[in-house]
This record gives sequence, structure tokens and C-alpha cells, in this order.
Amino acid sequence: MKRKIVQAFSAIITNANIQGFLKGTIYKGKFKNICVPGLNCYSCPGALGSCPIGSLQAVLGSYKYKISFYVSGLILLFGGLLGRWICGWLCPFGLLQELLYKIPIKKVKLKGNLQKLRWIKYVVLAVFVIILPLFVTNIAGYGSPAFCKYICPAGTIEAALPLILADSSLLLGVGWLFFLKVSIALAVVISSMIIFRPFCRILCPLGAIYGWLNKISLYQMEIDTDLCTSCGRCQEQCKLDIEIYKNPTSAECIRCGECIPVCPTQAITSGIKFRKKPQSTEDKII
Repeated sequence: MKRKIVQAFSAIITNANIQGFLKGTIYKGKFKNICVPGLNCYSCPGALGSCPIGSLQAVLGSYKYKISFYVSGLILLFGGLLGRWICGWLCPFGLLQELLYKIPIKKVKLKGNLQKLRWIKYVVLAVFVIILPLFVTNIAGYGSPAFCKYICPAGTIEAALPLILADSSLLLGVGWLFFLKVSIALAVVISSMIIFRPFCRILCPLGAIYGWLNKISLYQMEIDTDLCTSCGRCQEQCKLDIEIYKNPTSAECIRCGECIPVCPTQAITSGIKFRKKPQSTEDKII
């Protein structure tokens, strides 16, 4: 319940421009210069800040600038501090998927060979977020934000559909690209009802970046090996089917913490962990 409250609060604060939904307009004030930690579309009528993935693509596709130390630095700062805790606690699109998963129908776990689908998000990050904006440019030298343009279901659900509902005349300008993105969004919505957070696990490039940083982030899940009996209760509880007792720094772990209370020996802890430097031989002698 505590996590759901934090998720809801984060979604509300991130999209607090209520009049944008009523008027079908996009907020363009000073807060849009700030990237939010989670995936939240810039063009969402309620969005106060910018999406880090959208901002990164905008800079990579720019004629003048090919790297943004500000955007890249913020992503590394968020990930270095919290890793995928951001995915589990702060991302509005992650919350939407979890709410859809609560619909009472038969569920499916990504096990066995299906686990390999998680590598797709790294391909999406490399191709659609970095390579295409950098190297596929128009006559003026500007690249296209390929992930936002061709894939991002968050943009379709949070921005395109609310704006069209507020101003139906926008339908006159839609084409095949809109219907492609609606199809992708619909597939994500349907799959979210039977698979826990499928977009986060298979397609999200921001999750891919934060996943890389899970191993070195200050926020960590830790296993007390003296207490752990390898009973597997944590894995049974985990909706992502992570063997947390074997790999507490897994790139797929969103730090939801649901495994902690089911551990019979209380071997799992989480929080900000400052790693201690190993003692030298000289220190031990002293």
C-alpha cells in the first residue's frame, strides 16, 4: 500500500497541470526545462516536466548539439542514486501497467525462453533512442526522436489520445503513424492485463539504462547469506520471477520490496547502502 501511495503521488505531481486536460493544451512553462525521473510524455496535457528519453533524443537529433551533459547527467544521477527503484516507485506509466494487471483474468509469467524478450529494450535503446536520432537526419541536419515517434505507448496514451479527446479536429491530421502507435499502445494495454509490467520489461529504454545502474546504485537490495536458506519464497512472491536470493542486483529488479516480508528468516534488506572499503592486512593487524 505504501508503494501505491508513493506511485499515485508521483503521477499526480508529475501531471499536475489539470487545466491542460480540460483545454487540450500543453504546458510550456519553466518546469519543462527539468526532466522527471520516470517515463512521462512531454506532450501530455498535464505534464509539468520533460521525459528524460524524449529530451535525450531531442539533443542527439539536434543540428548544433550531439550530447547533453545536463540530460545525460540527470539520468545518470537518478540511476546512480536509485537504480530501478524509480521504475517501481516513481514512474507513472509503470503505475498504469500495474493497475491494468489487477484486472481479474488469468495471468502469465515470462519464464524460460520468454525471459529473453527482456533484451529487446536494449536494442530499442541503442537503435531508436541513440542511432536513429544521431544518424538518420533530414535535409536540414536534424534527426528524428524515433522512439517517441514510432514506439512510445506512454506518449500515445498520455498525450495523443487526451489531446484528440479535447480537440477532435486533430483527427483530421492523423495518418498511418498514429494508427501504428495506437496499435502498439493497445498491445501494451492488453498484455499488461496478463503480464506484469510488460512494457517495462521488454521495451522501455529508460528501464534499460536504470537496469545497468542497478548494480552500482546507492539504493540496493541485499541478502544476508548467513540467514538465507535459499528456500525460494522470494522468487515465488516476485511478479518478475527474479531469483533475488541469488542475484539481488538484477537489472530487472524494480525494488518493489514485495519479497522482503515473505522471507522466513528476514534475510532480505533494502535501502541506501554505502559500501564499506575492505580492510587492508595492515589495518587488521592493528
